[in-house]
Amino acid sequence: MGWSQNLSRALWRTLSKEMKKLVGTDQFGNKYYYIPEYKNWRGQTIREKRIVEAANKREVDYEVGNIPTEWEAWIKRTRKIPPTMEEILKNEKYREEMKMKSKDFYEKEKLLSKETNELLAPAVETQIKGHASAPQFGKEEPSEAPTSTGKTFQPGSWMPRDSKSHNQ
Repeated sequence: MGWSQNLSRALWRTLSKEMKKLVGTDQFGNKYYYIPEYKNWRGQTIREKRIVEAANKREVDYEVGNIPTEWEAWIKRTRKIPPTMEEILKNEKYREEMKMKSKDFYEKEKLLSKETNELLAPAVETQIKGHASAPQFGKEEPSEAPTSTGKTFQPGSWMPRDSKSHNQ
């Protein structure tokens, strides 16, 4: 940033009564600020802001994961108090442990599935036709012609003729 931009930003903060308060930093060097609710020079109430000043100033240097989850939750106001460094490190250690446990579990399941596939007989394939609530369930497939009349009438399974045979 040029000196003129810094000067104009400082002048704006002075006129708008915007006071940044440093709340904390993370292991990546990002700085987190809190700006309390204030009234600007026109009398408008400006609500509180929570902002991050990234260690990497260029946008192209930013990657997902450069801001810890706990700080991101604070910025989005899903948590009221800012996280401590101890809390962030504790949660990071927990996430690493969970990754290792899930990897071990996956490997054990993979070995177990190989062993059980050798010992078990192949599964029996059943063929289910229709749904249990359908009137023809468990009976023969419906025919093209109706099967009866009166109360026990079952309509046939009608299929339209193709257009070529219909025109002849």
